[in-house]
Amino acid sequence: MMQSKDETDRQERYDLHTHTRASDGMNAPADNVRLAREQGLTGLAITDHDTVAGVREAMAEGERQSILVIPGVEISTRASGKDIHVLGYFIQTDDPVLLQRLASLRETREARNVQIIDKLNGLGISITLDEVKAGLGRPLRPDESLGRPHIADALVRKGLAADMRDAFDRYLGEGKPGYASLPRISPEEAMGWIREAGGAPVLAHPGLYGDDELVETIVAKGGPAGIEVYHSDHGPEDEERYLALARRYGLIATGGSDYHGVRQGVVFHGDLGSRYADGECVRQLQNAAEHGGR
Repeated sequence: MMQSKDETDRQERYDLHTHTRASDGMNAPADNVRLAREQGLTGLAITDHDTVAGVREAMAEGERQSILVIPGVEISTRASGKDIHVLGYFIQTDDPVLLQRLASLRETREARNVQIIDKLNGLGISITLDEVKAGLGRPLRPDESLGRPHIADALVRKGLAADMRDAFDRYLGEGKPGYASLPRISPEEAMGWIREAGGAPVLAHPGLYGDDELVETIVAKGGPAGIEVYHSDHGPEDEERYLALARRYGLIATGGSDYHGVRQGVVFHGDLGSRYADGECVRQLQNAAEHGGR
């Protein structure tokens, strides 16, 4: 149903996982849309972390560029001691309950950022949250979110890491000395939020969790509409496993690059359009959203 560029060049192609500077991406939302057009995509989803602040700008640019922009979000959750992400598609981005809920998640994210900074200070690294925010080069809007990539960027600027990946490997990745995590909602609760906002929930990048038993438990309990089979950090064996899981549970097999833009000359996680879904997948997601998110 989806995959690498040379297989489906003539089909509809949608990158269903992209980030903008509304969360931890580098580009303005409109820039992601323009890049999607340059890459020959039919459309893309804007799926920023715990915010929908970039969706309106992207949709307006999508109309100008004749690119379909799918309103989305990526919600931060926690299960069995692991950070789990849940994508939502075709959500009502002006839903007041959803907006209030996302604001509460951003407050948790901000408190976690403070903990990370404290841990880094405890390691003898002189860094402040104000420095991290200053690195944005613009004021952070109340409905935008700051994440670990911003802190990683500051560490690189200070010469304490070679690049983003090195910063995560040394300090910020799960289990590393600067890592911090606060109590969050469960994946099942996030899926409920997405359904209540008129969207279709999808379990993001299951291969990053390193625990397929947990992945299957979340799928069985939460009943998402889909699972992200094709992702920049999934290899062929991962894709095969999660495609089999999708078929076993009757889930939509989705795909996206998880594009965050370019930092220090490095693309994180993958180039926009390098992983994608076809038109049938998008229609299935839209249909699921229209029928209660399942």
